Amino acid sequence: MANPFRNLPSVSQLLESPPLKRIVETVNHNVVVSGVRSFLDDLRQRVARTVESIDLPSPQELAQQIADWLSAQRPSSFRTAINGTGILLHTGLGRAPLSDAAIERVVATAGYTNLEIDLITGERGDRGAIVRQLLRDVTGAEDALVANNNAAATMLALGTLARGKEVIVSRGQLVEIGGHYRLPDIIAASGCRLREVGTTNKTRLSDYERAIGPETGALVRVHTSNYRVVGFQESVTIDELIQLGRKRDLPVVDDIGSGALMDFQRYGLAGEPTVRGSIANGADLVLFSGDKLLGGPQCGIAVGSREVIARMAAEPLMRAFRVDKLTLAALSATLELHLDPDRAQREIPLLQMLNTPVENLEFRARKLADLLAPLACLQSVHAAPSTALLGGGSIPEQSIPSWSVAIQPQGMSVSALAAALRGQNPSVVGRIENDCLLLDLRTIAPKYDVALVNAFERLAPATQSGNGQT
Repeated sequence: MANPFRNLPSVSQLLESPPLKRIVETVNHNVVVSGVRSFLDDLRQRVARTVESIDLPSPQELAQQIADWLSAQRPSSFRTAINGTGILLHTGLGRAPLSDAAIERVVATAGYTNLEIDLITGERGDRGAIVRQLLRDVTGAEDALVANNNAAATMLALGTLARGKEVIVSRGQLVEIGGHYRLPDIIAASGCRLREVGTTNKTRLSDYERAIGPETGALVRVHTSNYRVVGFQESVTIDELIQLGRKRDLPVVDDIGSGALMDFQRYGLAGEPTVRGSIANGADLVLFSGDKLLGGPQCGIAVGSREVIARMAAEPLMRAFRVDKLTLAALSATLELHLDPDRAQREIPLLQMLNTPVENLEFRARKLADLLAPLACLQSVHAAPSTALLGGGSIPEQSIPSWSVAIQPQGMSVSALAAALRGQNPSVVGRIENDCLLLDLRTIAPKYDVALVNAFERLAPATQSGNGQT
């Protein structure tokens, strides 16, 4: 019997095929080689177990089968994404993009760095001392602490202040955010007992006053950043809560969530509390995220009383929750930009996007539409006004004027076009609306315009081939 494997291509020949060459570009070469050999070994075993003769796939078919198998076996590798969704703080796309200054600082810190060494004495230093000073400078707080996210900062704060005691929170502020985060669960995990007051839509100062007793450990205000209660509603201001805390000798924790270091009303976005405002009002602790309105890396930040911060830093969990040198590097560079508000607006990507005039976005949208319109894979392309959202659980009910490129494909569905663009490198992610793929220019930096056009041009030959066109 003739050897059925005689005509199988070699591993090196398969690696030169277009389907596998594309995978090699994004995955380690040795990993792909191992995968090809594993697939071929499995194929040989299946053929050997088959009594009847079997037609083996052609080299081209075999390469495509292996490429499909490898893609199904492995999750997508990290790659740059062009965010055309119009959601500025897109959680799925990594929330706030870092500034060039932060990226440069991360690269410079990737090797050895003075993370925990005093360069003057040569002895062991204080991890994060530089960042703590910067946080004091930009917020006006006595001291600061950085954990790996805001949930960790919340657990440390409540465990430090009220472990074994009650934490009083308005029923209308018992938030749930993405990733299965529920405030009641965090309170329980920190060793405290939740004491709800008020109703979903109305909580008065008298509700807090009646709930305070010998078992009370802290008063907590949580900014409902990802939803709003409107209409017949009433809530207690942070100033009123702080006054009550002072009167009853209880600490007040203000979890403002998104971490605004400036008043976002300058961008037409109202209702977002600022860190400095809460500190100035007298909150004992203010908690917020680093990768939202601050425009930095993922982390949780606590600023406030020197005494409370020192107690939090001494908690055993602090070592489990502390951040690495790369996070501290990116955060320090971001905070340095915030020392100069004008420079922050120019260089922090989130603030750049918010600060871009809508006329600029319209100009770019029309120009991109003109460049894409001739492609045979697209049925129609036009510039259209649209609305962007801040995202990241911040200011949910307010939109931002923007402009988009609206695209209808030729020979494929809109969802298929969206999937094909997500598979590009860099990946292009848009949103589908009214049977069009929208690419919102509010969230696409001008430096990506050429890459965006290139992504469509790479799709065009494959689409034409699939339609039988030449």
